[in-house]
Amino acid sequence: MIDPLLPFLHPRGVAVVGASTSPEKLGYGVARNLVQSGFAGAIHFVSQKAGELFGFPLYCGLSEVPDPVDLAVLVIPASAVPQALRDCGARGIHAAIVVSAGFREAGPAGEALERQCVEIAKAHGIRLLGPNCIGTIDTHFPLDTSFLQPPMPPQGAIAFISHSGAFCAAVVDWSRRQGFGFSQIISLGNQADVNETDVLPLVARDDHTRVVALYMEGVSDGVEFVRAATAVSRMKPVVALKVGRSEAGQRAAASHTAALAASDTAFDAAFAKAGVFRATSTEQMFDWARALESCPLPGGDSVAILTDAGGPGVIAADALESLGLKLAGLSAATRAKLADRLPAAASVVNPVDMLASASPQDYAHCLQALLEDASVDAALVIVPPPPMFTAEDVADALIPLIQTSPKPVVIALLGSELTDRAFAHFNQARVPTYPFPERAISALGILARRARSLGAVTAEPPRPASVPRAILSGGTVSQLLGAYGIQTVPLVLAHSPVEAVTAAEQQGFPVVLKIASPNIVHKSDFNGVVLNLGDSAQVASAYTHLIGEIEAKLPSAAIEGVWVQHQVLGGQEVIVGVARDANFGPLVMFGSGGVEAEGLGDVAFSLAPLDPSEADDLIRRTWAGRRLDGFRNLPPVDRPAVRDALMGLSWLARDHPELREIEINPLRVLAQGAFALDVRISPALFP
Repeated sequence: MIDPLLPFLHPRGVAVVGASTSPEKLGYGVARNLVQSGFAGAIHFVSQKAGELFGFPLYCGLSEVPDPVDLAVLVIPASAVPQALRDCGARGIHAAIVVSAGFREAGPAGEALERQCVEIAKAHGIRLLGPNCIGTIDTHFPLDTSFLQPPMPPQGAIAFISHSGAFCAAVVDWSRRQGFGFSQIISLGNQADVNETDVLPLVARDDHTRVVALYMEGVSDGVEFVRAATAVSRMKPVVALKVGRSEAGQRAAASHTAALAASDTAFDAAFAKAGVFRATSTEQMFDWARALESCPLPGGDSVAILTDAGGPGVIAADALESLGLKLAGLSAATRAKLADRLPAAASVVNPVDMLASASPQDYAHCLQALLEDASVDAALVIVPPPPMFTAEDVADALIPLIQTSPKPVVIALLGSELTDRAFAHFNQARVPTYPFPERAISALGILARRARSLGAVTAEPPRPASVPRAILSGGTVSQLLGAYGIQTVPLVLAHSPVEAVTAAEQQGFPVVLKIASPNIVHKSDFNGVVLNLGDSAQVASAYTHLIGEIEAKLPSAAIEGVWVQHQVLGGQEVIVGVARDANFGPLVMFGSGGVEAEGLGDVAFSLAPLDPSEADDLIRRTWAGRRLDGFRNLPPVDRPAVRDALMGLSWLARDHPELREIEINPLRVLAQGAFALDVRISPALFP
């Protein structure tokens, strides 16, 4: 079956509607680029005036355009787009790029016009890219439907998908000086129909594409995006730059879980789930993409650093640890090979400092020795402007080794004017080259992450055998949590001191009293919790005092009584919870619990449902999780019980989308077992 989106990149024939003979018009630019791209299919121009453009006839309407034509590029006023789409439908064209602006981005009237265009497109079976976009480019096919200034970007293996047309244009121009090219470029514009989720599989299937770079301002359907991105990342690496990290608007949330689950956190969790690497800047996105495009993957995390100056080597070594990399321990044989070649004052301990007198042959000999060392998984070569040789001679000595090496090698080429020609040589040989050691180490870091991630991404973890599917039909919170393997400590609601004493005696001392009020979310904020009650007299007194204090502080609060609960002693407290994101669904949270939850901010999130490795990773990402193994006077506790609770909670949220939030704070983790001591579920379906 032919992909209905394929004509956007590989059409048999293209009709430019709104082609113009005026060089200042966008319709001229689109026509010019289409012709100059070398597109081998049929080219048709539709204009209000008869005549000729670039040697091709100008037709007065789509009905006059001969076969073949399966893609229309509309460069016309927004008001004329609806009729043009009807004409496409009548002509049998099922793919249309709407370059025109003046739609949703222009206000309510434009938004209504955009909806009308989508309705017309759907009625005629047309897939619509845009509006308000710059089109598509395929450098290998070749095809250029954009109006960007020529020439077309150089050929490469990076597919670039962008929500922003202006950003796309800027990146294309910037990339020329940076020395890399693209396989395909898709500008999505307003995404009235075709969105990032639709085109991810399309570009990933391209034989010339080795890595996908994605600039995102939002997501059309978070769940579908994760599903598509997961499938794509198994085939080819995906690097995303998601802009808009504001957490304002989440801070007024009622629960710890929702307050901590800021909107941008959901994108982090979604990218991690799908195996997408999230960059923090444009430079980083393309630094990573260039390494992933050109380099083999390392077999481990050990890096050798080769330099002729000590300072840059130290900078690189400092950058390693934060990225999960380490300095390779060189073998005695390797150190001997290096020492035989280098001056006595050189350092043959990683980082290897050859000293400023190093020749191009020294660089090549030492790099060869490092790559032959079994303990070395990857190498960074730092090349400042050599005082006695030219940088391009160093490049020419290194390139053959790098191109034939099964291990990744990246270059930190320091300087500017004195290294320009070396930069050109490295780029021509497709050797990833960076201006500073930190950026080069970051590139090696992404290669190591890609190697670790392969085979680890699953779109939908299998349901653990210990987690049945529960159905909400009455019952209690304890029963619901218990159905998902989460242990609770029973709560008894007391309406008087006498009832509180009776409940305490039945559960066994010591006990805890907690105020029961739908108006009080965080009980400890209002002294609504009394601990360590060891006998009946203390319970009766605490009941009376607790009710009186809350009535005085919050006279308008509805007080239902006091919860009585056996106090579980020892162990460690953590918080676990679920907050449902509007885009991606339930996010599972883990971190430091009790009253510390928001103050410390020691929390991590993952997209539900979780498999065992994801749950373990969620725990490891926090201090609270690392502390489970013991710290100073805290003995180790039952980490597997926490992992099981997180998986159970994730499946509970997955099975029951009607639950917006679930919070267990604290989850008390003992030497054996973990117990939910305070549970909040929204909406509150159970007593």
